[in-house]
Amino acid sequence: MGRDVIVACDFSSAEATFSFLDKFSGLEKKPFVKIGMELYYAEGPDIVREIKRRGHKIFLDLKLHDIPNTVKKAMAVLSRLDADIVNLHAAGTTAMMKAALEGLTREDGTRPLLIAVTQLTSTDQESMERDLLIEKPIDEVVMHYAVTAKNAGLDGVVCSPLEARKVHDACGAGFLTVTPGIRFAEGEKGDQKRVMTPADAKAIGSDYIVVGRPITAAADPVAAYERCLREFTD
Repeated sequence: MGRDVIVACDFSSAEATFSFLDKFSGLEKKPFVKIGMELYYAEGPDIVREIKRRGHKIFLDLKLHDIPNTVKKAMAVLSRLDADIVNLHAAGTTAMMKAALEGLTREDGTRPLLIAVTQLTSTDQESMERDLLIEKPIDEVVMHYAVTAKNAGLDGVVCSPLEARKVHDACGAGFLTVTPGIRFAEGEKGDQKRVMTPADAKAIGSDYIVVGRPITAAADPVAAYERCLREFTD
């Protein structure tokens, strides 16, 4: 399985999204696209269908977290959109993750990849202890969630690039690590607490990196995307 860069299309409208994606029309390889809550809630499932129709792979980043039966039914609906990756929160428990897999699997046995969010990259040790009352070291919490997700049958996790190697050590090389919190060396961290450059994410073993503002807010988004590809995949 090859590494890839996933571009976070965190826009508030279809118009803004397609205006951005049109910049990449001259590239032979269409970017893998992340559709998050902002865009999905603004435009609904049709935005997924249209971006897929245009030839992009899609990571549908909705982070489901509810009782198992509700998540199972929601995943059954999302499975019809033909996304390539969908996700949920590992904190929803093993029962919820297993129910999600059942709902996501189509009658012919196919399904998108299903990955679990461990801890958000905006969470650090202090906020985890203060706000979530989780006093274990954050690395230990992430590894526990990753192992739990694997045991539930999931394909991988969303984690900080700082934790990708440890996840592979605990869960195997084939267990996917999808890592946001990517910034160029000279870039601003913004609201991310645990970040890494594309080259460092490659060295530490991330399978996919999710890159938003360093590409979407760049003066030349195509050049920024191609730089990410070079640093992460070459």
